[in-house]
Amino acid sequence: MFKPKRPVLLLLAALLLAFAASCGSANEKPASPSAEPASSASPSPSAADPSPNASDAPKEIVTIKFSEVIRSIFYAPYYAAISQGYFEKEGLKLDMNTAQGSDKGAAALIAGTADISLVGPETAIYIYNQQGDKKLKIFHQLTMKDGSFLLSRDKADAFDWHALTGKKIIGWRPGSAPQMVMASTLKAQGAEGANVVTNIAAPAMAGAFASGQGDYIQLFEPVASTLIAEGKAYYVASLGETFGDFPETSFVATSDYIDKHPQIVQGFVNAVAKATAWLASASDDEIATALSPYFEGTPKERIVESVRHYQQQDTWPATPVLTAEAFDKLQTVLIDNGVLKAEDKIADINAIVDMRFVQRIGEAG
Repeated sequence: MFKPKRPVLLLLAALLLAFAASCGSANEKPASPSAEPASSASPSPSAADPSPNASDAPKEIVTIKFSEVIRSIFYAPYYAAISQGYFEKEGLKLDMNTAQGSDKGAAALIAGTADISLVGPETAIYIYNQQGDKKLKIFHQLTMKDGSFLLSRDKADAFDWHALTGKKIIGWRPGSAPQMVMASTLKAQGAEGANVVTNIAAPAMAGAFASGQGDYIQLFEPVASTLIAEGKAYYVASLGETFGDFPETSFVATSDYIDKHPQIVQGFVNAVAKATAWLASASDDEIATALSPYFEGTPKERIVESVRHYQQQDTWPATPVLTAEAFDKLQTVLIDNGVLKAEDKIADINAIVDMRFVQRIGEAG
């Protein structure tokens, strides 16, 4: 099976490219997503949104340059935070772009073209071990399961991981969290003989599979459910359920940004936490209305189905803390996959993790 290379060279290359881009266009902002709602007006209050009071009075809006790793319902809480007006109530607005990779999202932070990025927490470890001038800090753990699903080309009445031996799986880029979860799962299940293809760009993966490449594919929602609904693939397994708890994606910023803008970071955390709670109690219609602007062309029932899939596997923790236990599991996976040397394991979680904002959820930003 494919053995991932140490991602430091790839990340360094991404950093250099991002730095060059930032120098050449210092006044440019990251493009906002085409799916961003046209109106910034606050939506009507919902059952999860208490009546306004003095503390909810409108604040002067601060724009955050925000980079998401990919566009996926795996990250539904912050889309809901935008659509429900929770960021606005904290005095914040997201100027959002999609990086298509945690390495690129981390590079944007280092180059200053992003203030906050949603990336795999492993990127903070890589940056820390490079001993550069800037350090990344994880301040909110958004997901605690892998968000990908294994789909097959042919329908089968039963699935055994050993069936993957000798088969081609379209997977994610080397060193990425979903790629490492897949590799670790195959090892644990005794299916290391599978051929995992890791050189297809994320946006092209589903198309490659639909055109006939691969026997299996590893996809996130809503793309997974869409491919199944179109009759082009069949559900096989949830990597999140199979692999168990794993800190796959986190909100991260440079330590300098956090030190200079603690109120912004607190407001950001408050908004996402409120949206996570809202999703847990919202109706199907409310969820579809809130998320549809970010997934144009995806049927509303597919959006709701995707959200329910992630809720069923406890993807979004009610308390978004990156614990010492989860941090240790993350580093163990990195070492097992050959992207972190055992001697480079970070002993003190506080070196790259700052959970004080999560511990103060609800306090004024």
